Amino acid sequence: MIVEGMTVGPLAENCWLLADKLSGDAVLVDPGDEPERLLNAVDATGCTLRAIWLTHAHVDHVGAVAPIARERSTPVYVHPADRFFYDRATVIGAQYGMRIEALPEPHGALAEGDRVAVGAYQFTVWHLPGHAPGHVAFIGEGLCISGDVLFEDSIGRTDLPFSDARAMHASLRRLATLSPDTRVFPGHGNDTTIGRELAHNPFLGGLARPIGA
Repeated sequence: MIVEGMTVGPLAENCWLLADKLSGDAVLVDPGDEPERLLNAVDATGCTLRAIWLTHAHVDHVGAVAPIARERSTPVYVHPADRFFYDRATVIGAQYGMRIEALPEPHGALAEGDRVAVGAYQFTVWHLPGHAPGHVAFIGEGLCISGDVLFEDSIGRTDLPFSDARAMHASLRRLATLSPDTRVFPGHGNDTTIGRELAHNPFLGGLARPIGA
């Protein structure tokens, strides 16, 4: 499987391209900005974009959704608890000086335990609220596409509207049960592993809790 990270937009958000060369299928996770660049990366794999998966719908993760979905007729999948952010992305983006086109109606709703695939590669949806109410991660094939729950040496903010520090703590405890060699591809910063974060990240290792947890 091809896994390619591209850091895009003013908030340096990571969009992840997953592709299966054998089936010719590709998925973009959290296309936050720079749609032409992201589509060029898809085309460079020789694969066809089949879906957009969102870990959550904060504006830095959805800025390229509308132009990509329109150009490639790509279905979008998001957890329904994040529809507040998804449906208001244009207005919220403007508050940050970001021009975001109105997002299309999602094709489907992600839920805990769903199975999603890129060709032959299978992932399970984990609902991991805390940073956002509808935050999910995609777990499978030795990978964790973690969005803004877990970063290298840190975690996502819990002081934002609709964040929940106690829910974040529970989500982190759940991630800590993954195999230590699970590779983590976060929404910001460098990729890492669960083992590294258990050793070095105080929030995952249990030495610290999100403020308010």
